[in-house]
Amino acid sequence: MAPKTTDPLSHPLLTTRALNRATLARQLLLRRAAMSAKDAVTHLVGLQAQNVKPPYVQLAARLDGFDPAELSGLMASREVGRMVTLRSTIHTHTAEDCLALRPFVQPMIERELRTFRAGLVGVDLDRLAAYSRELVEERPLPLKELKAALAERWPGADPLALSVAARCLLPLVQVTPRGLWGRGGRVTLTTAQKWFGAEGGDAAAGSAPETAVPRYLAAFGPASVQDTQTWCRLTRLAPVFERLRDQLRTFQDEYGVELFDLPDAPRPDPGIPAPPRFLPEYDNLLLSHADRTRVVPLAYRKLIWNGNQGHRTFLVDGFLAGIWRLEDGTEGDGRGTLTVRSFGALTRAQRDAVAEEGERMLGSLSSATSPSYVVRFADLSVPSTAG
Repeated sequence: MAPKTTDPLSHPLLTTRALNRATLARQLLLRRAAMSAKDAVTHLVGLQAQNVKPPYVQLAARLDGFDPAELSGLMASREVGRMVTLRSTIHTHTAEDCLALRPFVQPMIERELRTFRAGLVGVDLDRLAAYSRELVEERPLPLKELKAALAERWPGADPLALSVAARCLLPLVQVTPRGLWGRGGRVTLTTAQKWFGAEGGDAAAGSAPETAVPRYLAAFGPASVQDTQTWCRLTRLAPVFERLRDQLRTFQDEYGVELFDLPDAPRPDPGIPAPPRFLPEYDNLLLSHADRTRVVPLAYRKLIWNGNQGHRTFLVDGFLAGIWRLEDGTEGDGRGTLTVRSFGALTRAQRDAVAEEGERMLGSLSSATSPSYVVRFADLSVPSTAG
């Protein structure tokens, strides 16, 4: 469905820069927030966590005085966890959201099974789900062991397809120590209900689209219907917005696309300064809108990817400005190197601000990094591996 365009006189206009500042404010990137890590994870509706470290980098960019031990402690105490939710990717969510959001996105996750149909011929999916639940609730199972057990029960099926089906059909949580700060751990799984000691409670109410959409707008708005569908990868959400319309404000972007927002959500002056911020690979800021020009200039839209792998990125004046890389012990004195590669020319003041922010980020995450780092700026040309 194409984005709905509106009568240019019917809704107030939000320029790209106005959308940028509003989104940064919702994302806690315009000013660092004095809130707990748990409150931030709740407000942001989870943190992208395909890799282990990104959730910590995300909060270091957003919270005042963030200590990685705080998020790690929440994981250890089972107040937050890692599981497949939005866009069928791993996210770090609160226990409450693990239970509530998974039913919301379940139809999208189950669509993945179509890709593996050939490997599941003759497999009763209800029996597969029941047997997988029995296995992982008896004790958390490493993914390799779960795959082997399923292959033994269904020897004629594809082992990978069996394990993917279990992941799609059940709300499986990656248990600790995986995800803890400074710790290693292989992917080991059990159900969300078993790990968090709950049977779902009010999950049905929490998973309703009418609940999820306002939360998305609070963290990513103002936004269109297509933006919201990109965030969660669900379709046919337009009727949800129509049911909520009387509770929302409406705007339009520079292309006439209708945008929705919460009435009292922050929409700062577009001229307010936006300090540099370092983001990890796959930060939700860059993945949660159909039209990403509010943060990613069109000329740079392909440059945050190396194949299907995301680069670590940084913002200048609120917009994507380049990528960064961290290497330990690269200097002769044992110091590491933070290499910053900008896509365009930076002023001296901008370079100084980026370097200061890089040092601040490294200081926040210092418990698992080298004692000190050198910040280097690479050539201003676009890296050949990008795109």
